[in-house]
Order: sequence, then C-alpha cells, then structure tokens
Amino acid sequence: MVNDSMIEPAGGTRAQGLVLDFVGGPVGHRSRFGGGRGQHLPRAAGFVNAHTPTVIDATAGLGRDAFLLASLGGHITLLERSREVHKLLEDGLSAARAAGPDVAEVVARMTLLYGDAKILLSSLEADVVIVDPMHPPRRKSSLAKKEMRLLRQLVGVDSDALELMQAALATARKRVVLKWPLHADALDGLPKPCHQILGRTTRYDVFMCHRGV
Repeated sequence: MVNDSMIEPAGGTRAQGLVLDFVGGPVGHRSRFGGGRGQHLPRAAGFVNAHTPTVIDATAGLGRDAFLLASLGGHITLLERSREVHKLLEDGLSAARAAGPDVAEVVARMTLLYGDAKILLSSLEADVVIVDPMHPPRRKSSLAKKEMRLLRQLVGVDSDALELMQAALATARKRVVLKWPLHADALDGLPKPCHQILGRTTRYDVFMCHRGV
C-alpha cells in the first residue's frame, strides 16, 4: 500500500522518502475524518449538497487533492507533466487498487494522464479545473514541509502558472480553482476571483465560468 521512492531526476540530485499512500497515513485519515464536503477544497470546487462536478486536477502532484474529491464521488482526471512524479502516481494508484474494494472504487474514478496540462486541457472537458502550481520556496521560518521540498526537487517551480490558468479558464465549464499561498500576491494578468475560501496557510481563488451550462 506504500510506494516509497528514491528517484534520480535529470538534475542529478536524489530525492528520497517521497511516499504515495492512498490508503493509510494523512490521505486515509483525511478521507475518513477530514470533514467530507465541508472541507475547503470540496467547497471551492462546488461539491455542495448533492452536486458532484467532474474535475480536472491540472497539477496532480502527489494526488492527494484528487483522491479526496474522488472519495466524495467525483470523477477526476489527473494531469502530471513530470515523468518521475507520474510514475509515482501510477504506482501509488496501482497499489491502492489492490488494497481492497472500497479504495479500488475510489481509484476507479481517477484517470491519470501524462503531459503538459497547457496542451492537454484543449482536448478535455470538465465542470471544474483545479490548478495548484508549485510555488517558490518559503522564507526562513516558513520553510516548506520535507515532502514538498523533495517534490520541488523533481518538478521545479511552475514559472508558467499564468499560462496554465489561462488554459484552465478556457476549458472549465463552471469554475476554475487556484490553490495559492494565503498571503501571496495574485498572479499578474488574472481577473479578480469571484470569491475566495481562506485556510490557515492556503487560499482557494474561485473563478466562475458558466460555459456550456
């Protein structure tokens, strides 16, 4: 159930200890005890009452947000352009399928695609697109958690976040959700979000689209 990876990325540094476990650990705990549709991300994505939108996670990363939304009944397409992280996700989802019927049912609602989301989005459709770019390292006392530092070693910083958001806004039928550091400045060139949901360290900027509805 645990895929513990040691990967040598192109830069030559070795990232150790990245674990993708969709059954136990923080992912399993969050899906069981996290508060269901009342959590910030499901609310931002429009998982309200009985409504369950289709979702594209344009920056899949470690897959935790996608798994949460799939555990709430959503059909989620995960896009990942890092070959190493895509392989981690592929192996983690395979292990989860074998863990038992309940988890396998959740994973069956998750479709993983490899490639650059800016290109892939033009051929996909969904009610909601979620964008969670890799942010620059935090300063001094606000250092990112170890696993995020390891992930950053593999994927770097998403310098094309604005272009990705523009592609997402051109794709989503109902809304785009930008997951962003709580106190970070807005991305230059984006319209003002329709509303925000604020967490302790993260905010969710919600852009309503109303396309094709």
